[in-house]
Amino acid sequence: MFERFTEEARQVVVAAQDEAREARDPFIDCAHLLVGVAAAGGPGAAALRAAGVDAARLRQAVRDVGDPLAEPLDADALAALGIDLGKVRQAVESVFGSGALNQPAGARRLRRRPTGHLPFTGHAKKALELSLRAAVRRNDGSIDSRHLLLGVLGAGEVRTAEVLRRLEVDAGDLRTRLEGDSDAA
Repeated sequence: MFERFTEEARQVVVAAQDEAREARDPFIDCAHLLVGVAAAGGPGAAALRAAGVDAARLRQAVRDVGDPLAEPLDADALAALGIDLGKVRQAVESVFGSGALNQPAGARRLRRRPTGHLPFTGHAKKALELSLRAAVRRNDGSIDSRHLLLGVLGAGEVRTAEVLRRLEVDAGDLRTRLEGDSDAA
């Protein structure tokens, strides 16, 4: 499949790997691929720009959503103790910034930056497979950022869906634009 990747699509994968390393994640997931699409340019990035997002905004939203391996805070358990998680989150974020509770303090510093090849998560592998299917369905001879973005949108990863939701990007509308427009913008 990778032999069908355009140079642009290869840049998406390299950018996704760089994003994962920078975040000190031990894998490449769909959120990393999404930022990679925006960073690499081409029709996928153009579609994201038309939806009002760029690589910087996506990168920040991925960080705000937080570490996919972290345990979420249990609002019901805290409420049973008389703690309003919403008020705590608001107070902490007013002092430490958006997403401060998404990861335990210092956790990023404790994880070493991964080196060597980073594996793809199951959802990211599915996104790559779906990108090939998108190219075949469109009768395109190669896979570019448009196809990779279609794959990411179809993979069903929760983290990526939350990133798009926070940025108020309608994934269905984005998918329709990508499927129907040969220029994707």
